[in-house]
Amino acid sequence: MEDLKLFINTLRHDFSKQTLDKKDVNNNPFVQFEKWIKEAIEAQVNEPNAMTLCTATKEGKPSARIVLLRNFTEDGFIYYTNYTSRKGIEISDNPNCAILFFWPELERQIRIEGEVQKQTSEESDLYFNTRPRESKIGAWTSSQSKVISDREVLNKEFEINSNKYPTDMIPRPVFWGGYVVKPLTIEFWQGRPNRLHDRILYTKENNNWKIDRLAP
Repeated sequence: MEDLKLFINTLRHDFSKQTLDKKDVNNNPFVQFEKWIKEAIEAQVNEPNAMTLCTATKEGKPSARIVLLRNFTEDGFIYYTNYTSRKGIEISDNPNCAILFFWPELERQIRIEGEVQKQTSEESDLYFNTRPRESKIGAWTSSQSKVISDREVLNKEFEINSNKYPTDMIPRPVFWGGYVVKPLTIEFWQGRPNRLHDRILYTKENNNWKIDRLAP
């Protein structure tokens, strides 16, 4: 175990693939995000739309998990989940959140902070109807974040719902839908040698975006 601790302590990787400067980024952070996520997809990054979502209780106790980005517009970044899950309950009490994309293959991170809001029922319906049948049934099956006795509980409930909905015409559960993270800050991080990384921060001020460079 001591050898493992020593190994972890001595892990080093010097970032050197690319650079990032204020003069090189788009004035619109959503255009810059689109550029970077396209490059992540082209580089065959594993799960390029995976993002860490951080929420907190009304007392400020944080929690984090990986969710999948499903769309983005200049209104915000969109993902889908169970409204009664831990994150759903925390969001209802405290709309402040953060999301993080990490693409080690490109030595890049994108950090986003803002407030999260539910999508409209119509928007959630549109996305739900594009999901595979098994994913739709899965949404009906899981009481997300609740304690269950064993895996068989899920298997039986999935079978019940499969029989209940034998075709693809499955309604969206009222407890499941989309959220939009409306950013107040968006930071683009590019790894650089000697831990002197490039950090470009967009801050929303009076519906405009101010751009600053941050010290690493």
